Amino acid sequence: MNAIAIMRISLLRIARDRTALFFMVLLPVLVILIIGASVRGFGTFRVGVVDLGAGNAGRQLITALAHAPNIAVMSYTTVEAADTAVARSEVNTAVVLPAGMDAAVRRGRNVQIGVIAEQTNTTQQAAATAVDAVIAKHGGTVQAAAFTTAQAGGSFDHNLALASSLAPHVARVAVQSRQADASATVLPEGFSYSAPTMLVLFVFLNALAGGAAMIETRRLGMYERMAAAPVRARTIIAGETLTYATIALLQASLIIFVGAVVFGVSWGNPLAAVVLVVVWALVGAGAGMLAGTLFRTPEQATAIGPAVGIAFGMLGGCMWPLAVVSSTMRQVGHVTPHAWAVDAWTSLLSRGGTLSTIAGPLLILAGFACAFLTLATVRLRRILA
Repeated sequence: MNAIAIMRISLLRIARDRTALFFMVLLPVLVILIIGASVRGFGTFRVGVVDLGAGNAGRQLITALAHAPNIAVMSYTTVEAADTAVARSEVNTAVVLPAGMDAAVRRGRNVQIGVIAEQTNTTQQAAATAVDAVIAKHGGTVQAAAFTTAQAGGSFDHNLALASSLAPHVARVAVQSRQADASATVLPEGFSYSAPTMLVLFVFLNALAGGAAMIETRRLGMYERMAAAPVRARTIIAGETLTYATIALLQASLIIFVGAVVFGVSWGNPLAAVVLVVVWALVGAGAGMLAGTLFRTPEQATAIGPAVGIAFGMLGGCMWPLAVVSSTMRQVGHVTPHAWAVDAWTSLLSRGGTLSTIAGPLLILAGFACAFLTLATVRLRRILA
């Protein structure tokens, strides 16, 4: 029996475990979807509207808000009710239309429209920005109608209707946005944040939990049967290493495929991404094998391993960017391999990095992989002796 045969047997055992397949295949995709949508923000902002007697101009603005593609309008009778709704996150922001708005607009006067949003809440600020864009667009149409009325005569209502009908046909200035900040310290938002961080988290997490398979192999006396074949200890160790590395690579490949095809994630420089995935798979393989030699029962591996993996993920920036924590916690986080892996993905996805720019984190991750694999090999050799 060679190392390939041992790997094949181990993979077949894992493939028959539906629970393991759920954690390796379905759960990462679900978490990527949930975190990606949360970080990016959902496509529609809920906007409360309070009409204090704005008249026809207010109704036209409400219609403009209701027809905006990313806004859902909810009506409130008082400012206090709208303010409470914003505080409770029932709506993302609220608009207050003042009394006498229609008369002021017809006379060409400025109108103060109130917008309720917390300055420290990024979602509310984003909603307020979306509302401001709609108000500005509608305000441009109103100004065009007022100018036509003043210069060419006619009724304001007729000119406003004409301006509204012509607005969609007026040529617009095309604006392209490109990221020029080459020193970004966090991953892009949305799925480009959740996909790489969940790859880092789940490859390591499932490797630790997968240590239970090695413990079960020991408990069933399969190593003794292999040795009686006879199979050398180094062959068994090589087979286990191939097993854990293959599982890690398969899971990472699945996350990359789903991220790219389903969620439109760009994984950066292809060569650098492949090398990073391979090195991280070796980190996971070493951690999983070490867990299989440290824990005594499969229950310990499945209970303690994920807890350790989640703790490392939290410290290493898989749950939130390390840029938002203190410098001390950033230093603590870089005790884990997760932080270096997230740093490498940040360089690839946020700064257009290449293999040379992530060479430092790669070397450190390779050091973690060597340390884990060496410790696991030493301990497993003692078990096989």
